[in-house]
Amino acid sequence: MLREAFVTPGWVGDDVFLAGYGAAQAVPGPLFTFAAYLGTVVGPSPHGLPGAALGLIGIFLPGVLILIGVLPFWDTFRKRTGAQAVMRGVNAAVVGLLGAALYNPVWVSSVRTPGDFGIALVGFVLLAAWRAPPLVVVIISALGGILLTHIS
Repeated sequence: MLREAFVTPGWVGDDVFLAGYGAAQAVPGPLFTFAAYLGTVVGPSPHGLPGAALGLIGIFLPGVLILIGVLPFWDTFRKRTGAQAVMRGVNAAVVGLLGAALYNPVWVSSVRTPGDFGIALVGFVLLAAWRAPPLVVVIISALGGILLTHIS
């Protein structure tokens, strides 16, 4: 949704959007980081520090307001069997949405050659099998991308 809201009208280029998205995934609190990043690099005013502050307010204010409204009823709600089933379903839906976001726009726009696939595979193995820190995987993947551009 953020990509459609920022890239389609031309406020941010696709490469700039994906670079920020990738960098934000390497640090804790990626939504916080990415909202501030988009507010900073967006084309129309305000951008820079005021844009970053506006991006943070815009991304978090709705959730905070919902949290404040639901908090008094939460303990009663979460003890219900039906509510627990709903929460498990929401968790599964979030995993599906994250998988879809990984596929499009990230995979579709980034993995185009066997070399790109190799870098993605190495990153996956580093994360899943060797439990490497995400920042290390991002650095190794970036170095692999730089190496690929110099080889071809």
